[in-house]
Amino acid sequence: MTTPLMSLTWTDHVTGRQGFLVVDRLVRGVASGGLRMRPGCTLAEVTGLARGMTMKEALHYDPAGRYVPLGGAKGGIDCDPQDPGAYDLLVRYLRAMRPYIEAFWTTGEDLGLSQDLVDRAAAEAGLVSSIQAVYPLLDDERAARRRLADAFAVEVDGIGLDELAGGCGVAESVLAALDRAGVPYVGTRVAVQGLGTMGGATARFLTRAGLKVVAVADVKGTLANPEGLDVEALLAARDAYGTVDRAALRPGDRELPGDAWLSADAEVLVPAAVSYAVDAVNQAGIRARWVVEAANMPVLAEAEELLAARGVVVLPDVVVNSGTNAWWWWTLFGDIGADPDEAFAHIRRSMRALIDQMLARAEADGTTPRAAAHAIVTDRLPVIAERFGWYG
Repeated sequence: MTTPLMSLTWTDHVTGRQGFLVVDRLVRGVASGGLRMRPGCTLAEVTGLARGMTMKEALHYDPAGRYVPLGGAKGGIDCDPQDPGAYDLLVRYLRAMRPYIEAFWTTGEDLGLSQDLVDRAAAEAGLVSSIQAVYPLLDDERAARRRLADAFAVEVDGIGLDELAGGCGVAESVLAALDRAGVPYVGTRVAVQGLGTMGGATARFLTRAGLKVVAVADVKGTLANPEGLDVEALLAARDAYGTVDRAALRPGDRELPGDAWLSADAEVLVPAAVSYAVDAVNQAGIRARWVVEAANMPVLAEAEELLAARGVVVLPDVVVNSGTNAWWWWTLFGDIGADPDEAFAHIRRSMRALIDQMLARAEADGTTPRAAAHAIVTDRLPVIAERFGWYG
């Protein structure tokens, strides 16, 4: 895989803040990848995320499916999403990116931005939809758009199906790894960084599978209880940014420093908030057996090497959190309908197959799961390029 097909930096004429768009590859003339907003976002970060999207799309290629993988892309804006001017900045960014979104970049929510916010800003920027570039590839655009809208309207126990899809995939990744290792679900302890869309849904699915969430971190610090936190109560008490109202804590719950989740006494660690959360220094405090990357690029390469040297398995983001993107396209292209049971079943089958394939490849090659995932993608890309066209 070579350099990105397209890389650009945009400077806002009002605030001087920068935004970025990187298109790693086009397949059938279209690329897929969300838009994030966070202070300190860089072009290098967005470039890595765009490459990851190319991999995620390729990993979910199923010759028998209606959804055909797209290329990979990503957008980013260097701004705190809670800044009073953040929404207007988002609208100006989308207005500037409008030609690319209309032509070949399909985008949606990512770190710091909800889909509702992206949709509202996209409309204000004059766009039909943030995913309109894919519409010419659909057999029946009207039916496909209605199906996706119906799916976004579905709620399961008070949480939108779109918010649960990714966490279902992360949780299934954890369960598949436990099954391969012969570790029972009941009693297995989990620590989660971030209780937003991905982290919250992951915590819910793992708890319902019998695992015990013993630590959760948000921007205010880490909440911990060795006997297990009341995940449902915490989810009900969080705000739009995943911050938990401390009034919901029980007598046995403790408030610890923000980085305490890293060294929690747990078998599974789920970084589900920001990139670059685990570095060469703080990885030394990790006691977990598995680190499961629900966020994008949370573990730095040098940290992963050190973790692997002491037997800690890192399940990479390109596989683990790929369920959200795939769910969008499975629904839009018609592989699944707007039904939560059907969606969860499809996500679980696909994610378990990917995790099993990746871990089997890693064992056979004597390498890490990340290297195995790259090898699987390397095998699939020529097939996709030959069948559907590849640019970049």
